[in-house]
Amino acid sequence: MTLADKLLHRQGTCPWWVCFTFDNPMRRKLQNPEKILQGLVKEGQTVYDIGCGMGYFSLTLARMVGKAGTVICVDLQKEMLSAAGRRAERAGLDDRIRLKQCSPQSLELDGIADFALAFWMVHEVPDKQRFLGEINRALKPGGTLLLVEPTILNHVTRQGFNATVATARSVGFEVVGEPNVRFSMAVLLRATTPS
Repeated sequence: MTLADKLLHRQGTCPWWVCFTFDNPMRRKLQNPEKILQGLVKEGQTVYDIGCGMGYFSLTLARMVGKAGTVICVDLQKEMLSAAGRRAERAGLDDRIRLKQCSPQSLELDGIADFALAFWMVHEVPDKQRFLGEINRALKPGGTLLLVEPTILNHVTRQGFNATVATARSVGFEVVGEPNVRFSMAVLLRATTPS
C-alpha cells in the first residue's frame, strides 16, 4: 500500500481522526445535508445512518424525523459514535438519536426502518453482498436506501460503483433514482423481497 493509499484510505476503514475534516463550512456549501436528504425522510420515521462517522448527516436526519422519529447512528468505531453523541447532545437532539456500534462481521441492525443512508462508506466494506443484504432486511418493504460514493481523486470508479449497484439488485433492491450529489455517484434504492 502506498502512502497515497494510506492518506486517502483506499483500503480499510477511514480512521476516526480524519473525520474532523469532513464537517466544515465549505463542505456544507458543496454537500448540504438538507438539500441531499430533502424529500427522502419524513417526520415520525425510523432511519439508519450507516457509517455515520461524527454525525455530519445524523443531526439533519434527527431534525427531519422530529420528536416522534428515531435516527439510529451505526458505526464500527466507538470514537465516531462518541463524537456523534456529543454533537447530538449539544444540538438538543439526543432524545431522538440512538448510537449503535456494529462489528466488522455484521451491522447488527434491529427493527424495521423506513430509510437508510450509506454516504461515502460502502467502498470500505469487504463483503458488500452481506452488508447490503443486511440493510435490505432491516428496511420495511418499500423502504429506501440512499447510497452515495465519492468520485474525488478516483476514490471509487464508475465500474466499482456499478458493481455495487448490481450487488444491491442481487439482494433485493431496485433502483428508483439517481440523485445528483456533488463529487459523488449516487443511487436511491427501494427494498423489495430479499433474494
